[in-house]
Amino acid sequence: MLKIGDKKLINAWAFYDWANSVYSLVISTAVFPLYYTAITDGKTVRFLGTDWDHPDTLYSYALSFSFLLVAFMSPILSAIADYTGNKKRFLQIFCLIGSLSVMALYFFDGEKTVWIGITFSILASIGFWGSIVFYNAYLPEVAHPEDQDRVSAKGFIYGYVGSVILLIINLVLIQMPDTFEIDSGMASRISFVMVGLWWLGFAQVTFKKLPNNVFNKKPGKDFIWKGFRELKIVWKEVKEYPTLKGFLTAFFLLSVGVQTIILMAAIFGSEELGLGAINLIVTILLIQIVAIIGASFFSRISKKYGNFKALKITIIIWILVCLGAFMLHKDLTNVAIYFYGLGGLLGLVLGAIQSLTRSTYSKLLPETEDHATYFSFYDVTEKIAIVMGTFVYGLLYSLTDSMQWSVLCLAIFFVISFIILSMLKGTKYVR
Repeated sequence: MLKIGDKKLINAWAFYDWANSVYSLVISTAVFPLYYTAITDGKTVRFLGTDWDHPDTLYSYALSFSFLLVAFMSPILSAIADYTGNKKRFLQIFCLIGSLSVMALYFFDGEKTVWIGITFSILASIGFWGSIVFYNAYLPEVAHPEDQDRVSAKGFIYGYVGSVILLIINLVLIQMPDTFEIDSGMASRISFVMVGLWWLGFAQVTFKKLPNNVFNKKPGKDFIWKGFRELKIVWKEVKEYPTLKGFLTAFFLLSVGVQTIILMAAIFGSEELGLGAINLIVTILLIQIVAIIGASFFSRISKKYGNFKALKITIIIWILVCLGAFMLHKDLTNVAIYFYGLGGLLGLVLGAIQSLTRSTYSKLLPETEDHATYFSFYDVTEKIAIVMGTFVYGLLYSLTDSMQWSVLCLAIFFVISFIILSMLKGTKYVR
């Protein structure tokens, strides 16, 4: 078995980002939201016996529901995984659920099959975010604390590179469907299948190298009940560490903004600014490419000046992104160019803030064997934040018929997060 700090182990762990980030980019951010909007634009769709005049609001609420389910399940499953020492099995199960659900989106081919799009979007989201809990929990077991900023950034860099490669392939397919003797709708649906195969296929590299049951745990027959006890113990421990508890609060608030912007950026550009699909995909590609640089750059900033200072710099830039988006409107001259510029600024801090929050949390953990349970609290914090963010975003849009106010509201969460981070005391590995 490969030991902590081994280069092969670190690379195998980081490679899961390469495998699953295609979901984040193609399904959550780029192709699927645009495909969904194109299918439902100007139409009233029916789902679970209810007519929806704003299909984008239905999509936002569906994502919120999926995050709520993950937030409910992950602490329980993580506690069981820690007690049994079987994180790897849970990671594999959620990966399978997510990748197969993404491939099932192929059958969403019109407004009459919106139920397929919504149902499997929910299941794919559960698979992706559920697997991330157990994937993140491996970070303290593959890298020493002093290396975790760099290793966390490496994972995100792998993810951005891999997802950009597949998105470019998908983009060629969607923009030149005649070359392949298909229409653009079919091209998008084939892209969904490619994402699922990419995710499931490359994940096998990670599964082959990641260890299981690092601490040689031998669970008894009542492992479910003892898993609940494990959860209760960790919850009490979290409350005994003020810096860890304060960081989770700050992380919750910044995640409301970060994750909602990631999920709704393409729809904002399409609906609010009237940009075409090619403009939006180019912007998303720009974000991913700049994010590679940003993740690496800010890992060095954190090494030199500390995690908290690096995070506060990224939060200031996120606030500027929200203010910039609020000032954009479709009648603005050269609005596409301004949107590209905003995308570049967002990309600079996208990978940075995701990488730094993960490694900062990992370094704040006490000496423990319950990594999955601890990271489930991190994950639940993020998921509840997404539920709040997407719900507030969708609610304000339905009330004001404008997404600009939704984006402006997100800046408030960043400001409060900045204030809380400024009040936290440093530790041995975090300053």
